[in-house]
Amino acid sequence: MRILAIDTALGLCSACVFDSDTDTAIALESIEMVRGHAEALMPLIERVINQVEGGFDTLDRVAVSVGPGSFTGLRVALAAGRAIGLATEIPVIGVNTLSAFAAPYLGIESVDHIASVIDARHEHVYMQMIRNDGKLVLPPQITPIVDVVAAIGSAKVRIVGSAASLLVAAMREQGHHPDVEPDLAGPDIAWIARLGLIATPEQAPPSPLYLRPPDATPQTNGRIALA
Repeated sequence: MRILAIDTALGLCSACVFDSDTDTAIALESIEMVRGHAEALMPLIERVINQVEGGFDTLDRVAVSVGPGSFTGLRVALAAGRAIGLATEIPVIGVNTLSAFAAPYLGIESVDHIASVIDARHEHVYMQMIRNDGKLVLPPQITPIVDVVAAIGSAKVRIVGSAASLLVAAMREQGHHPDVEPDLAGPDIAWIARLGLIATPEQAPPSPLYLRPPDATPQTNGRIALA
């Protein structure tokens, strides 16, 4: 099975075509960027697809990162993924960004849990914790860093994600010394592809995962009353 994976949720603009038979990416490109995903994504996908003999016709499904992440970034990848799925008549799978960060470390016996974290600003992080066997312990949520430190405590845990160093610094202040991986601008696009291969649209729909409530609220003053 071949899958096109797309990610613009955080600090990367990435795409790859992944083949499940060989467990390898046939074509892959990833560019680190803070802004400009909307302009960069479609040309990047075109370059990736041009490296694949048969192009879009060889794809069996699409996987797209659904967040948490940048509001604008999520919409860019989701729009592209849905459009490609519609045009090629193949299913589109949504992949949780936090799960994609954690996936490469599943099954490593040196720790019991894997905590994925993304900086949510204002002393908060988006976080998720799973067991080494993949079972969910703490679901995706936005949480004050101090509460994450308290929740993890002295557990044997590996910290991963784009804000791993931020959380580990807070944990070390409290005397905890977890395993930690270097901060990444975004998850490995090949792991988004792998997760997209094992899920279904029913289990993992291509819908944005928003954990923070909207900053803006509808204006009520001056609204015309309905009869």
